[in-house]
Amino acid sequence: MITPTKIPLARTGARLAVLGGLVAGSLLLAGCSSSSTAGSTAAAADGTAPVSNGSAQIAVTLTGSDCTTDYTSAPAGPVTFTVTNTDAAGLSEVELLSDKRIIGERENIVAGLQPATFTVTLSGGTYTLNCPGATTENTSFTVVGAAATTASDTASLLAEGTTGYGAYVEDQAQALVTATQALDAAIQSGDVAAAQKAYADARPFYERIEPVAESFADLDPEIDARVADVDPGTDWTGFHPIEKDLFETQAITDSTKALSTKLVTDVTQLQTLTTGLTYKPEELANGASGLLDEVQSSKITGEEEAYSHIDLLDFAANVEGSEQAFEYLKPGLTTIDPDLTQQISDQFAAVDALLATYKDTSAVGGYALYTDALKASDATKLTQAIQALQAPLSQISEKVATA
Repeated sequence: MITPTKIPLARTGARLAVLGGLVAGSLLLAGCSSSSTAGSTAAAADGTAPVSNGSAQIAVTLTGSDCTTDYTSAPAGPVTFTVTNTDAAGLSEVELLSDKRIIGERENIVAGLQPATFTVTLSGGTYTLNCPGATTENTSFTVVGAAATTASDTASLLAEGTTGYGAYVEDQAQALVTATQALDAAIQSGDVAAAQKAYADARPFYERIEPVAESFADLDPEIDARVADVDPGTDWTGFHPIEKDLFETQAITDSTKALSTKLVTDVTQLQTLTTGLTYKPEELANGASGLLDEVQSSKITGEEEAYSHIDLLDFAANVEGSEQAFEYLKPGLTTIDPDLTQQISDQFAAVDALLATYKDTSAVGGYALYTDALKASDATKLTQAIQALQAPLSQISEKVATA
């Protein structure tokens, strides 16, 4: 999750943030003090959630059209939400909101798969647990007390990691602007082949920082909405209608040029909004895990790049962004749980090695096109590799939040 010094744009229903808690305001989370007792497993007498391993534990269940939680109150400090989708085909996301700010979230929670978790550090107050599409979408959630921060060598290492990650995001956002300007230049010149290449060159910069970008919930749909995400009566803008023109129609029209001009404006705004953001360790951890959810929900299915079929390029960029978030946490995480840290490192190496087998320098984007034939033969293998990485990676948000 990310703690920006700026308040993000208001949430819309079009596209939801991946990163749990990407937009938690610093005033909400800073300067709190802990009343949790590590190791306790019993619910408090006042009905607040039990604390285990230093974090309050909340179970959220998606069943049919219902979204239920075992506790609606927790002590201040780290709070872990574990979301299980038993058979809710129409429900796939849970958010924790403070006013209109998304401070914790997991999406793409598919029925029958392993539970998804996110951990946030909360101060006393009233929050909203939101399950989009449920019969009762919003449930009030109360946090009692104040959460404290304590200085330690581990905490210092984690803080250094969040600072480094902030610089990484700023670099990627600036590179996205530059690459999108190159795409616009090719489109304005009418050169379809050059524009196709420039489109593929630009996409990884967005995909690596997708959780951060998606936290600005009004702006993200303007940049990255797929056609299925667009509400009736609204304009479809951003990368993907341009993708359709370049790769399916293979024609640049005045509409394409206008879309490209707007895209430059939008990614420039994103670059401005991401400059100077500050982050908490658990926000990086939630984002790293959320990026792998993104891989499984739209890259594996081939729906992200439906016209260009450069899904494996996006896949690799999501993994790289996840790995970068992990690497910035790694020095501190190693002091907390060296065995888990090594396990995650090994799984990232395995995924990286698998993706390397799909590289194709002759293809647009440098990876084999994700055709129906390749999807049919390799989707299961790719999914299994991501799930083997996701399982240990999903454990780190709670660990760094309670360090």
